[in-house]
Amino acid sequence: MAYVADESESSGEFNRDTEYITTRITADGRDGYPVEPGRYRLVVARACPWANRTIIVRRLLGLEDVLSIGFCGPTHDEDSWTFDLDPDGLDPVLGIPRLKDAYLKRFGGYDKGITVPAVVDVPTGEVVTNDFPQITLDFSTEWADYHRDGAPDLYPEDRRDEIDEVAQRIYTEVNNGVYRCGFAGSQRAYDKSYDRLFTALDWLEDRLENQRYLVGDTITEADVRLFTTLARFDPVYHGHFKCNRHKLAELPVLWSYARDLFQTPGFGDTIDFVQIKQHYYIVHADINPTRVVPKGPELSNWLTPHGRESLGGSPFGDGTPPGPTREGERVPQAHSA
Repeated sequence: MAYVADESESSGEFNRDTEYITTRITADGRDGYPVEPGRYRLVVARACPWANRTIIVRRLLGLEDVLSIGFCGPTHDEDSWTFDLDPDGLDPVLGIPRLKDAYLKRFGGYDKGITVPAVVDVPTGEVVTNDFPQITLDFSTEWADYHRDGAPDLYPEDRRDEIDEVAQRIYTEVNNGVYRCGFAGSQRAYDKSYDRLFTALDWLEDRLENQRYLVGDTITEADVRLFTTLARFDPVYHGHFKCNRHKLAELPVLWSYARDLFQTPGFGDTIDFVQIKQHYYIVHADINPTRVVPKGPELSNWLTPHGRESLGGSPFGDGTPPGPTREGERVPQAHSA
């Protein structure tokens, strides 16, 4: 997503703008957008942790045949994400150079952030929603008729209250917590945000010490939401956002948990470390005015044994892992671990 924030001059605290387009694509089409194979296009950027969630869930559930995907480049200006990875700089399905075009097609005076992920209605070229927390939940529930055989239940009905509770704390304290550190406008705001973040990471260390996944014995929506922040922690957040009490690789439980997920099909194969670093270090010129992108850290340690199998559980429960990543959607080998 774009980093749209209201920073209080008095406190220096980062406050994320959370006014998203809340239109939903549902099985019954109650918002005017029914689930239909081939009708919608998911627009993402591999660099963005919020968009990365949708890439993972789409792949785990096997929605590739019914929901196409478009990839923006790793950087954007103050105006919009762009399709600079595509020939002629145009999305091959939507035919537009900037994601902003889809927003303005539906809302002529749209004045909020142009964010990814976004789902666009292909026939009209209009954005439907950018409500990233709801998008993945709807993939699990409203799109259920189109899940692949063996798809995991990422949002099981009997666990939803616990998943929601855990996911909410992860969002406020970890997913958004790293941004509060990175964009703090005062020492006091930074210190407060830093303490909140590492208090939450310590809580997660304790929670995951004797259980393989965050909720139950299989991967759920909560794991997806935590993973995308953990994957970016050492390459970006530790240094760039000053989240430097410990590296992820120095937190034994979370590091083994993150490697377990990274080595699970559908997780690590969506991570493009090169684009991730390019995005943060180039776009955030206020934090990194030279826009120099660091070469490190070493990434081969993501593929080392994690030992989490001894805790029991199975990533897909009674289901099966997704197949190989589709041609045209693969992360280049040189960009991964």
